[in-house]
Formats: sequence, structure tokens, C-alpha cells
Amino acid sequence: MSQIKQLIILNRQGNGVKTIARILDVSKNTVKTYLFKLDKLLTGKRAEKVTIETLLSLDEPELYTLFHPGNPSYKDSRYDYFKANLEHYQKELEKIGVTRVLLWEEYRQSNPDGYSYSQFCFHLDQQQAAKGKNTMVLDHKPAEKLYIDFAGKTIPYIDRETGEVIACQLFVACLPYSDYAFAMAVPSQSVSDFLYALSRCLEDLGGVPQLLVPDNLKAAVIKADRYEPDINQALEDFANHYRTAVLPARVRKPQDKALVENQVKILYSRVYAKLRNMQFFDITSLNQAIKLKVKAHNQTRMQKKPYCREEKFMADEKALLTDLPEDRFELRSYSMLKVAKNNHIYLSADKHYYSVPHTLMGNKVKVVYSRSMVYIYHDGKKVAVHTRNFKHGAYSTVKEHLCSHHQHYRDRSPDYYRNLSAKISKVLYEYVCLLFEQKRYPEQLYRSCDGLLALARKSDTEVLEKACKTAMENGIFSYKFIKNIIENHMEDESVQNNIATLPKHQNVRGKSYYSNQQSINFK
Repeated sequence: MSQIKQLIILNRQGNGVKTIARILDVSKNTVKTYLFKLDKLLTGKRAEKVTIETLLSLDEPELYTLFHPGNPSYKDSRYDYFKANLEHYQKELEKIGVTRVLLWEEYRQSNPDGYSYSQFCFHLDQQQAAKGKNTMVLDHKPAEKLYIDFAGKTIPYIDRETGEVIACQLFVACLPYSDYAFAMAVPSQSVSDFLYALSRCLEDLGGVPQLLVPDNLKAAVIKADRYEPDINQALEDFANHYRTAVLPARVRKPQDKALVENQVKILYSRVYAKLRNMQFFDITSLNQAIKLKVKAHNQTRMQKKPYCREEKFMADEKALLTDLPEDRFELRSYSMLKVAKNNHIYLSADKHYYSVPHTLMGNKVKVVYSRSMVYIYHDGKKVAVHTRNFKHGAYSTVKEHLCSHHQHYRDRSPDYYRNLSAKISKVLYEYVCLLFEQKRYPEQLYRSCDGLLALARKSDTEVLEKACKTAMENGIFSYKFIKNIIENHMEDESVQNNIATLPKHQNVRGKSYYSNQQSINFK
């Protein structure tokens, strides 16, 4: 999905259809289809609203929806099947008595709908013509590529508190045109450490090249393949953020990145060897020393050339690098989650719940989260945005995501009911205020108010006011009391005090009777 941005960036850089197809490892027809859709978006009815910068600023799910409004295009599987078995065919042809006709007959037995004999031979010839072991000197263009690799040997520092020797990985990068180098130590070859070092490298260069050429390390390539390497989603996000493209080197082909391999060898002598007798107690001081040694390496005159790497870089390349983005890249993670019945999704990375519009309950949504934000998409549309929260078991809820009933439930408070009653009647407002002065459990008072408001919707306002006045005169604050008055049409009658009192009589003992009583002694 993120290859759409890669295609747009490469096209804007002036690359042709074949070049883009080769870099992205897709067919030319696919590239032409995307370019046709891109031109249609830019020149169509929405041309005044859609620009290249607008498309590049969109998140991947939104951009994908623009280019794929309907079903995905059909891809012929015959070539994929042929390519998967190509190595087997080439080995079989080397055996005595095995001919192309025999291979084709076996091919059609296992794949009846496969290529005809002429097409089968054509693809074999194409692969044979491309196969070869000759090498050549590449003519690199300024600011075109950045080769990236990790050194094979680690570089250590000592933990000041424990005395433990901590082995660090050395990230190495170079621009092949000037051979200008960058290196820094990172704790590991993880995705986060790799992208952090790569961002620091681009900041050191002061710009961005057109292509990033990493080795097939796990932080850059998920699945190494000679023809279709699966690039790590995080690296593609990084490339899109910096408006550049990614072209991994081929598997087990060090000649594809010979210059960075050579840089590693040189840095062994100009960095590793010169720091071997020095002790460092944190990674920051180690990187400061590495930076000084790499700077000296870039300022050293190259053999058979009248300039150093830094002079060549400053003179011919730096001005051609594209500008750095204003914001630093934030690593993003992706997940597909189902919206629960309480219209929240549970992000296990945070052990936290985030709200989603209640209309999406039961649907699956795509969650994209960075260090600081959580973005939620459904059918290519952004439906929710939350600030990331790491409080375990808690809920981040946007009021507008709840249904009206749940919004009412969350909004309940004495002021909420006072305001509602004031809009209906002054007498009802006075009654509700007196109701909240009662020493009762809040939930009971809220339910009483809900009942009074329901009565107000069903009853005449004058009748309701008379019932409330009767209740206030007798000091009775109850929804049921008001309801009985209205249902029995007693709003015009006064409530009689039915408490019975004793008649006057002489059988009253009084205080003196009890004070004159003698105490009884029990023996």
C-alpha cells in the first residue's frame, strides 16, 4: 500500500516507467495504471483540490482509497508460478538428455493452463540472457543514493555502575558519488535503533538523497528475496516521511553496495583500531569519539585524487539533496482490531481502551499508532484520533463517539438536571433544587429526575407545577408522589395530615414519678 507514495516520489523525480517498475519490482503495466490514475486525480474535476503535495501528505489508508475505489486489479499468476520454479528448470537443463521440450511437457502436466512452448522458451531465454557474472564500474550520480549497512564487528563501552562490557552495533552509511561516510554506535540492529541512526545520518548530511539502499538486514527487509524483497513497513513509512524511496540490495550480492562494504573495512582501521586502547563509560561519549574519527576520515585526501571526501560532498552533492522535513519521523505500528460492544478497541501494546464511533461496533478497524498518537481507520477513512495513553486498564473516550443514551448517562450531574428543569418550568426547577438537598444516594436522585423529566414530556406544564407545589408544601420529594397526584387528578386538592393523636387523660406519670422510685436490690 505504501508503494503508491514511492511511485509518486519516483515519478516526480523524473524517472520513467521502466525505472520505476524496476525499483519497485512491479510490472510496467502496473506503473502505467497508477500514473494514469494519478494524472486523472490531478487533472479531473477535483484538480483544484488535489496536488502532489496533498497526496503525499495523506496517510496510507486514505491514499489507497483514492487509487483503489473498487476491486483490486487482477494479476496473472502464470509468471509467478514460472518464476518460483525457474531455478529448478535451470538445474534440470544442465543434466544429460534434458531438453526444453521435456521440461515444457512436465511443466504443462503440473500446470495445464500455463505458458505455451514459445512463451516458456522466451522466458527461459530472458533469464539466461540476464544471468552473468561480469562486473562493471558504476557511474554514480550526485545525491542519488545512500548506501546503508551495519559493520560485522561490534564496538564496546563499559557500564560505569556494573563494569559490564556492552557491545554496540556500528551503523555505517555513505554517499557513493563522493564516498562521504557517516557512522554511529547504536545498542542493537532493531527497527527503532536502525531508523534512529538513519535519521541522525540524514540530519548530519543536511538533506535527503533520492534513494536509500539498505542491506537485507531484518530492520529493513522482512523477507529477503532476489526478486521481490518485502520491505519493512516502518522503513517505508520512514522513506515516505522524508520524501525518498527504498531500493534494497540483492541478497548475497555485496557488489551492489561495494562502496559501503569498503567503508566498513576502512573504518576498522580508522575508527576501531584508533579507539582500541580507549575506554568509554556510556554510548554518548563513544559516539562523540566515533564522530571525530569519521570526520578525520572524511577530511583525509583520497588516493589518486586531489580532494577529500568532505570537499567532494560539499562541492557537488550537498546542494542537490532535498530538504529535510520540519518534523522528525515517529515510528509507527499497525494492527487490525475489532470494535467491542462498548464501542472501544483494546490496544494490547498499551493495555488501554480507545473509543471508536458507536456505529462501528462489531467491525474491524485498522489502528496505526506512533510514540505519541493513535489513529483509527475504517474503509480507508480516519474515524478516530487519540493521544496515546499508557495507563493500564483505563479508557480514552471521546464524547461524540458515544450514542445519545450513553452520552446522557455520562453527562448526568445535579447541574445537568437543574439546567434541564429550568428550561421546562420555574416551579419544576425549584422542586429539583430541593430534591438534591435531600440526603440520598446520587444515583437514586438522578433516576428520580429522569422520571420527573419524563412526566414533564407527557403532562401539561400547569398540572405538573400544581403537583410540584403540593409536594413542596408537604415537604415530600418523590417522583412517585408527583406521579400519583397527576394520574389521580389530585393537583387541585390539598394533602390531609392523617396522623392520629391521643386524647387528653389523667394517666400521665411525669418526671416526679420516676425520681421518687426506690431502687430495687437483688440478693
